[in-house]
Amino acid sequence: MKKVERINTIMRYINNRSYFTISEIMQEFNISRSTAIRDIREIESMGMPLESEVGRDGGYAVMNNSVLPSIHFTDSEVKALFIAFMASRNQQLPYLKSRQSLAEKLLGLIPDYQQESLVLLNQILLFEGTNPSNPDLLDLTDLPHPMLEKLIQLLLMDNHLLLTIKEEKSIKAYPIFLLHLYREKSIWQIEGFDLKEEKKRVFPVDHLTNVEPYHTNKRVTKKKVLEKLSKQKEVINLIIELGPNAVAQFKKYHPFKFSISYTNPYQATAILKAFINVTMPEELTDMINWLLFLGEDIKFKEVPDEVLTGIEERLRVISRGR
Repeated sequence: MKKVERINTIMRYINNRSYFTISEIMQEFNISRSTAIRDIREIESMGMPLESEVGRDGGYAVMNNSVLPSIHFTDSEVKALFIAFMASRNQQLPYLKSRQSLAEKLLGLIPDYQQESLVLLNQILLFEGTNPSNPDLLDLTDLPHPMLEKLIQLLLMDNHLLLTIKEEKSIKAYPIFLLHLYREKSIWQIEGFDLKEEKKRVFPVDHLTNVEPYHTNKRVTKKKVLEKLSKQKEVINLIIELGPNAVAQFKKYHPFKFSISYTNPYQATAILKAFINVTMPEELTDMINWLLFLGEDIKFKEVPDEVLTGIEERLRVISRGR
């Protein structure tokens, strides 16, 4: 019997008794004393109210009127939970081990007939990043950066953080006020306000070597940070009109910070206004690729020369290849 199944069975066993001993658990489930004690402790940590009695013949009593209620899932709820876990595979989400153990516990709570339908769903449904030959196989890239969970734990306590970032030829420390943690193009990004230079910065979590709370007497609020950023608003240098085909492409994928304004009631046409930092080669290349991805159904109203030149060069290469 698997551990999750055993613990669920022990919980049901306890649920039907007002008092039990470790010896009874050992005999009933054919497990060692140390395993029985570990299982009881895990059951307590899950919220079951048990009261231990000290002594040679001591055991555990279930506190009156405090027994955990049984949990029942409808077929639709079971499928919704399972599909949500399937869709999260190979997405580099934090707490990977916890997600896996949670899925096992949920499966242990449902009857066999519901589990059979989930096996069928697992064989039929495929999501991005799923191996079609073996849906249960997790890609190695599903493991998030080891600093990601630590970063989340710290930012829940305080937005003032000291990031140590590995750059091309050096390692630098940046005191920031964290604004957002987001995932774009399979990469987790930290968006923060640099407390020394007082400007917005974005760091890939993959470049993070250490993170710790930033202890400073000059603390700032998010409201103050946003006020300072509003005074540094980037000048718009890209304005394009999108036709129906380009709108459809935009909905498939667009940069995290970009949004469009629809220009007709049917949301078939739209306009996009944004800032492109042409001094950043990587950002410039990404933008050229994305604009080509939008297709021919766009009209430039304003565009940096560097972007236009890059698009023209790319199109010439494509035409020569034909």
